[in-house]
Amino acid sequence: MKKLKIISIVFFTALIMNSNAQDKSASEKYGNTLNIGAGIGYYGYIGHSIPVLMINYEFDVAKNFTLAPFLGVYSYQNYYYWGNPNRPNIDPSYRLYSYRETVIPVGVKGTYYFDQLFNANPKWDFYAAGSIGFLFRSVVWDANYYGDQHAYQNTSSLYLTIHVGTEYHLSQKAGLFLDLSTGVSTFGLAVHF
Repeated sequence: MKKLKIISIVFFTALIMNSNAQDKSASEKYGNTLNIGAGIGYYGYIGHSIPVLMINYEFDVAKNFTLAPFLGVYSYQNYYYWGNPNRPNIDPSYRLYSYRETVIPVGVKGTYYFDQLFNANPKWDFYAAGSIGFLFRSVVWDANYYGDQHAYQNTSSLYLTIHVGTEYHLSQKAGLFLDLSTGVSTFGLAVHF
């Protein structure tokens, strides 16, 4: 009988502690957060370092899940030769040309937080996410370029990426995040409202 009382006390103590822990994690809200990040984009430009600025604002949708409309911008410049490279001294059109492409991704990012599953310290958030949206492109060619200026006309304007990331809370109102993705990876500041 004494063993049964001890087991019961241990069981109910564990149950009460577990329910308190669940109540604490269930009350954590992830939305109402402005995320501003800078980093490297490689969406379609593997091998090139492209500086990127991204911003999004998260809204709570369900337990551990947020949606965040996002906007970004990055720019890429490339140089190449036009004309016949086998006859550079004879072909007058053989010159170095450049173009600059500016890309603005716009869409929504869905994020699921794993803090409760990982039993994470309240200072940390861990998540996986997916983004869907559109890419708006602007391509500017050198004035003396006479080649095909519509090379990007057939490229997809659909923006799809997957993310994994973490945030470290500096305070209740601010944190630092690292977001790694298949398109744009950023490091930045999260402001909680």
